[in-house]
Amino acid sequence: MIFPDYRPRRLRQNDAFRRMIRETTLSVDDFILPLFAIGGRNVKNPILSMPGHYQLSVDNLVKTAKEAYKLGIPAVMLFGIPDKKDALATRAYSKDGIVQKAAKELKNKLPELLVITDVCLCQYTDHGHCGIVEGQIIDNDASLDLLARAALSHAKAGAGMVAPSDMMDGRVAEIRNVLDENSFSHIPIMSYSAKYCSAYYGPFRQAAHSAPQFGDRRTYQMDPANAQEAIREVSMDVEEGADIIMIKPALPYLDIICRVRQEIDLPVAAYNVSGEYAMIKAAEEKGWIDGEKVMMETLMAIKRAGADMILTYFAADAAKVLRDKR
Repeated sequence: MIFPDYRPRRLRQNDAFRRMIRETTLSVDDFILPLFAIGGRNVKNPILSMPGHYQLSVDNLVKTAKEAYKLGIPAVMLFGIPDKKDALATRAYSKDGIVQKAAKELKNKLPELLVITDVCLCQYTDHGHCGIVEGQIIDNDASLDLLARAALSHAKAGAGMVAPSDMMDGRVAEIRNVLDENSFSHIPIMSYSAKYCSAYYGPFRQAAHSAPQFGDRRTYQMDPANAQEAIREVSMDVEEGADIIMIKPALPYLDIICRVRQEIDLPVAAYNVSGEYAMIKAAEEKGWIDGEKVMMETLMAIKRAGADMILTYFAADAAKVLRDKR
């Protein structure tokens, strides 16, 4: 097809044409809103690097979740900030841990909302790593039992889905086995299957108090240079029983989202992470960009790349834009 026989602009000349041939549609149904739970009551600590987001006590977290649900957002992802930390991350799997309390309260107050819980140890260990440490080595196999115990405690508290983000080898199978053995075979696993070792996580680590106290996470999170390895990681999680697989971060890894979508026959999630959010917000505050338009273009790009669902700090703002356009 070449000009003048083919004129692509014919179908761009008005909004009706553009709507009719639009290939990708963004919906509020695509969004998962991350929330940070902290102890206390009536706590709403601003996260300075993530304007509009807060560390929330359970009472305020429930209020925020209700507002999100009214906007049509179907799910939230819970992250916890514990009252104390130790080498074995005991608050990660404690019955009265902060995520467990938040999940239970959300289940009671807002049963229609899907509550997804992040399963990791980094927020709960005094060294800040996502697994158990021996010397300065992260012990993969010793970490699996604790991760599975955390996932089980979340399911018992009322979580509708668990999401292991630690990147320990074999953790999906371990969690699946423990859930099944304890009558939670109906609880799906959303696995952070291809989670890259990324500088885009900075604001999140400030919000969740989860920065490692020594070294970095390159021995377990993926090398940003690798694409084929992502397919192997995803395939392994699928074989171990993952129900949804996730790519994180989203924007620097749109190619990975696209490849995974083409090769894997499971729902694909993408995490539009804190650094991506912070950069857009900072540029908007400077007056350098139209923040709303860049937000919507960014989310559309992630969806177009192949994501079925998007974890994003923009969820509420984007939901309002989509609502106002109806």
